[in-house]
Amino acid sequence: MYYKFSDFSQRLVGVGASAAYTPQGLKPVVSTESLPLIFGTPTKVASEAPSTVEYFGKNRVPLLQKLFQKPDGLPVHLKRGVPDQLLYRTTMALTIGGTIYCLIALYMAAFPERQK
Repeated sequence: MYYKFSDFSQRLVGVGASAAYTPQGLKPVVSTESLPLIFGTPTKVASEAPSTVEYFGKNRVPLLQKLFQKPDGLPVHLKRGVPDQLLYRTTMALTIGGTIYCLIALYMAAFPERQK
């Protein structure tokens, strides 16, 4: 047996299979015809694509693997040098500044100025 939520009784009620699989407020699709093409340019099918893959640059994955797996005691997010350090320090400064700003706003909300 199939069930569906009834808006009238606010409970599950037994219904047929077609009513159970039709969401409330939506009607089943009547037409299964494909829509006309919007853009007339032909596309290549995956089987028509060339079998060789062309890369635009050098594969840097092995170099980055060596860099990140080097046992130098640095955390991964600081292994690429000065740019990583600048990003890390900026993030920490913004985090601390945001925390202080939130605490000040919370204090101002908790203890508003008294009007005379």
